[in-house]
Amino acid sequence: MNTRFYDFAKAVVRFVVRVVWRGRVRGAENVPSAGPLIVACNHVSYLDPVAMGCFCPRRISYMAKKELFEIPLLGALIRALGAYAVDRRGSATSAIKRSLEVLQSGGAVGIFPEGTRNRSGDVEAQTGVALLASLAGAPVVPASIRGTEKALRLGRIDVAFGAPLEPPTGRKATRDDLAKFTLAIMNAIRALAENTGGNT
Repeated sequence: MNTRFYDFAKAVVRFVVRVVWRGRVRGAENVPSAGPLIVACNHVSYLDPVAMGCFCPRRISYMAKKELFEIPLLGALIRALGAYAVDRRGSATSAIKRSLEVLQSGGAVGIFPEGTRNRSGDVEAQTGVALLASLAGAPVVPASIRGTEKALRLGRIDVAFGAPLEPPTGRKATRDDLAKFTLAIMNAIRALAENTGGNT
């Protein structure tokens, strides 16, 4: 990650989102200022990583499908912003390893637990975020984004961050532990979504 470029791009994008989409953020104080961290968010639009990243107090590294890195200029851009590739059709081992490297170095990783855009709400969340949190001992901050799916209509974009959730600790997490933690994360995201937006 090119930190200077990241901070510059973040400031520019945040200004644009505030002016064009009247972007607002709530709960930024819930994001720990240091240490390994996973930010888990709902996913309704390609703009979600941009919107969440520009309002999160921490620099965030994202997984991105490997095809994006093959696009001229875009690949170089997202790589400079700390993104790393995941092969959604093959093994996710390299992406998990890279995520753990970021977390173990005290960085923050942004993940969309549903794995793909989910406007209808019927995509089941994967347990990968819970597994990473457990392996790295990293808290998970639930986040919610509303409005990005209507960005072309220039509607308001709202981002909210919830209180950190601690992963199962003290022993190797079981499949049941991971399923329960994933459910707790998704419930926290949904609760945020229900209270995000509006006129206040």
